[in-house]
Amino acid sequence: MKPDDPRPPLSSSRPLLEIRDLNLDFGTPRGRIHALRNVSLDVPAAQVVGIVGESGSGKSTLAYTVMGLLPENADVIAGSMLFEGKDLLKMPVQARRSLLGDRLSMIFQDPMTALNPVRTIESQMIDIQHHEQGSRSEKRARALEMLHRVGIPDPQSRIRAYPHHFSGGMRQRVCIAMALLVKPALLIADEPTTALDATLEVQILHLLKDMQKEIGCSILFVSHHLGAVAELCDRVAVMYAGEVVEHGAVRDIFLNPAHPYTRALLECDPGRIKKSTRTLPTIPGEVPSLLGSQIGCIFRRRCRQAFNRCVQENPVEYRIGMDQVARCHLTGGKRLVSA
Repeated sequence: MKPDDPRPPLSSSRPLLEIRDLNLDFGTPRGRIHALRNVSLDVPAAQVVGIVGESGSGKSTLAYTVMGLLPENADVIAGSMLFEGKDLLKMPVQARRSLLGDRLSMIFQDPMTALNPVRTIESQMIDIQHHEQGSRSEKRARALEMLHRVGIPDPQSRIRAYPHHFSGGMRQRVCIAMALLVKPALLIADEPTTALDATLEVQILHLLKDMQKEIGCSILFVSHHLGAVAELCDRVAVMYAGEVVEHGAVRDIFLNPAHPYTRALLECDPGRIKKSTRTLPTIPGEVPSLLGSQIGCIFRRRCRQAFNRCVQENPVEYRIGMDQVARCHLTGGKRLVSA
């Protein structure tokens, strides 16, 4: 690897998913919204990569782009997404579709809307195994085993139930079971614990961690909960207004954040507040409009350390240490350029 290669030294092997310079727009009556801009990200094999940021930062858009689940007004302008060495953006529609529910799997944010309300859990879990060989009874047996492994009590009878017969936490366990039943190479989890209370959230995180180690898959974990990311992930990417502003190992990001936005996010984490208070800290200002072109740092209007260069020049990625990269003029690290 060249010294100025923009990819952090993750491992000697090629990452399972390599996203490079991805740009995506949404067409609207008011103009084109630049939802993703120059996004580059690696998901190494058998690792969990978290994506954090405020609402509207592009986290879920990036996840749905990887899955190919975008609305008709979405348009990928530039970039590449190499999955197992093949560019997902250049694949024929049928070839890419064949990866879904096989090599690529997803846990959606709301388990009630992710499951079909008029079909039993049994029929849905059998149908998701359409890539697998075997009879219906064999597929049912695999479904029962997976329900047992994710902690569904009495799976023999519960498998015949409908989604509305389950609590929110149990529905999410069913969704995890379905996503992992196909033994995917990459599992995308889009805020899978948002609708759950704190106790259930911890249980789901531990379940995901145990199942990921057992199956050996990679996980792209989208969340706004920093504590969940610290618990589950090996690496983390921080997104703001459609850009990845910082990424690296979880320990480096949480202990030594380099970008002002990352530091601001961590300061707002309720888990870090040591004194009792009725007022939670917030980041002043609002996420900027993504309409039209952007000149300068996208975070400058909310940054307390912004100076003239932040207004006039778009920041590039700078390396901090061996395995951390930030898009900020203040880092003082080594500038990264394309190989």
